[in-house]
Amino acid sequence: MRVLLLEDDAILGEALRDFLRSEGHVVDWLHNLAGARAVEREPFDLLLVDWNLPDGLGVSWLAALRANGRSTPAIILTARDRLADRIEGLDSGADDYLVKPFAPEELSARIRALTRRLNGEASRQLCFGDVRIDLTRHEAHSAGALVTLTAREWAVLEALALRAGRIVSKADLDALVNGFDGESSSNNTLEVHVSRLRRKLSPALIETVRGLGYRIPA
Repeated sequence: MRVLLLEDDAILGEALRDFLRSEGHVVDWLHNLAGARAVEREPFDLLLVDWNLPDGLGVSWLAALRANGRSTPAIILTARDRLADRIEGLDSGADDYLVKPFAPEELSARIRALTRRLNGEASRQLCFGDVRIDLTRHEAHSAGALVTLTAREWAVLEALALRAGRIVSKADLDALVNGFDGESSSNNTLEVHVSRLRRKLSPALIETVRGLGYRIPA
């Protein structure tokens, strides 16, 4: 998953970024609302939003996103633990609310639970014909057999699977796989990854929508 981490505390931000990357996520860490506003149209799978930021309130930014029709899942991270604060955070458009200090493992569990709820699943497994994708274990199976994927192949597969039924442009797929800090992929590189996924998992798994991008049929 590509995660936007909006946190101004340098120690906490670095720790969360490194932990989430160790779990296989692509993490873009920003320190203020100015940076967040500059990337609002970037594709993300999850927003982790601190309440108090140097140039404003994260909850206000999130409420504005929701008012503009952006539905990217979001978790508020804050030291505010009053009931009124929790209600305000959730009413601003957050899908979950986590009070600092917290263990990174709890955040990871909440991310998994949020993904399950949003995908309408009892578990973090997606099935497309004979292909089964385990988002927790980062595993893919074809006809019941475990298939070995490279880290980049997995990232491409996960990005498309989480958007099953929707066309993902090559530009958005590149951003989801690499984030700001990664080395951008060329169109040819993405085509190679998609070709390998088709060969390893199923020729019909990923559709090429000419001139638009790729799609896993829902």
